[in-house]
Amino acid sequence: MKYIASWSGGKDSTASIILAHEHNEPLDLIIFSEVMFDENISGELPEHIDFIKNKAIPVFESWGYEVKILHSDKTYMDCFHHRTVRGKSKGMKKGFVMTGHCDVQRDCKLKAIKQFWKFVNEDFTQYIGIAVDEPIRMERVVRAGNQVSLLEKYGYTERMAFELCEKYGLLSPIYKFTNRGGCWFCPNMRYTQLKHLRTHHRDLWDKLLELENEPDLIGNMWNTLTKTRIHDWEERFYWEDRQMSLFDYLKED
Repeated sequence: MKYIASWSGGKDSTASIILAHEHNEPLDLIIFSEVMFDENISGELPEHIDFIKNKAIPVFESWGYEVKILHSDKTYMDCFHHRTVRGKSKGMKKGFVMTGHCDVQRDCKLKAIKQFWKFVNEDFTQYIGIAVDEPIRMERVVRAGNQVSLLEKYGYTERMAFELCEKYGLLSPIYKFTNRGGCWFCPNMRYTQLKHLRTHHRDLWDKLLELENEPDLIGNMWNTLTKTRIHDWEERFYWEDRQMSLFDYLKED
């Protein structure tokens, strides 16, 4: 029996690995599926992928665990520039994903994981990070059969998982400005995440602005569900910055 941990770098899946270490649970391999924006740029927030590769993985390896980073053969740019071959939009590029129907999640993340499982030629148990205070998600674990939650086994809530990661210095820095991870181009990002991206990673923010200006896009705006453009957010942040600058000026007087 192989024991394999599915790890996202978030608090719950990280806490699961810590619990395996603390309680000497069998753990043969940790897998992390990295979404790529293009061939060279990670789709993970820069702080998070730095945490993954330069902080967490070295710790896990020092505990004797093997870590494998998975990659799909498709990037976000591959999905974005894919041209349709039928229908009224034939020849147009797919553009931004529709909220709730994320081709990127399917083609750039889950595809790599599914491919990995195909080559596991022996019985395995999969550790997944689901806390005891997530009953609906826990029901899926029971139905899956070969999935185990160490958080459930040792009675850990989401808050307890957060604190355990803090204790070991293995809490991703994304939790300083958001309570969830995800790709930096995800249309589900909230105000604080978008503000952080624009403030600290302007090069990535500008890439979203540039993509929204491309012609022949089916998904021609960043959030197709709410009809919100990344340019709308840019204008909002611009005026917020101007307002703060004026406030600071008046405060000095």
